[in-house]
Amino acid sequence: MRVGRIPYLNCAPVYGAVDRGIVTLDAELVSGVPSALNRGVAEGRIDVSVVSAVEYARDASRYLLLPDLAISCDGPVRSVMLFSTRPATELAGEQVLVSRSSMTSVALLDLLFEHVWKVKPIFTPGDTEADDLQRDQSPVAARLVIGDAALMLRHPEHPVAAAHGRKYPFVYDLGAEWKQWTGLPFVFAVWVARREVSARDALAVHGALIESRNWGLANLRRISEDASPVCQLPAAVVHEYLAGLDYGLGLEYLEGLSEFFRRLELAGKVPQGRLVFLPAA
Repeated sequence: MRVGRIPYLNCAPVYGAVDRGIVTLDAELVSGVPSALNRGVAEGRIDVSVVSAVEYARDASRYLLLPDLAISCDGPVRSVMLFSTRPATELAGEQVLVSRSSMTSVALLDLLFEHVWKVKPIFTPGDTEADDLQRDQSPVAARLVIGDAALMLRHPEHPVAAAHGRKYPFVYDLGAEWKQWTGLPFVFAVWVARREVSARDALAVHGALIESRNWGLANLRRISEDASPVCQLPAAVVHEYLAGLDYGLGLEYLEGLSEFFRRLELAGKVPQGRLVFLPAA
């Protein structure tokens, strides 16, 4: 079994006990940004993985959702941000650099521009991680930044923010914008198993991830303190971020996920589909 993980802070609570040997996961862990994991699962090189919500919607017939496991927010997400040189409503025809790493974030940003800000910018794929920000000498009108790089850029004491934060005086949290627009939580990522994987193997992975997730949520301060020197952010900032995320997939979050998929279907971005879960043993 090969199991995918995103090497961002937001996955730390789910894999924390596995990383520390507290929970045994009888599988090989494969790290990659969301887009790489999406491809790995779609091509059959990864058996169970966290993937962009849009990857599931794009071809739901190939996957089974793992119950009670997702990366979601009910309001601000803090790590999926649009940084802009001007108000979003003034970006018509302007270049917006979007991350190649996350299909879901780009799809959500597209919906927000069309229905909330009511302008049509030009999306340009680009790398938006911290290293690229450090090399950025001539900022575009706006850029979508996800993951740890977004946390770094929005924290005034981080070197990345100190060097580049003033270039982007207008900052939009996509989780908060979705909540204000729809009144619903937003699900950025889900865990899936390929339908070809045996139910027994998938259930074993699911059980280990749930156990590890539960340990992680009970030990968020320890995880935050361990991550702090790596990302050069205060442990309190990391803890606030992780504590603001939801790692389950309750009814309210399923409603938010379904509404996102419905809006993508109406826009012709994904085919009509339905949520199908890995059956219990």
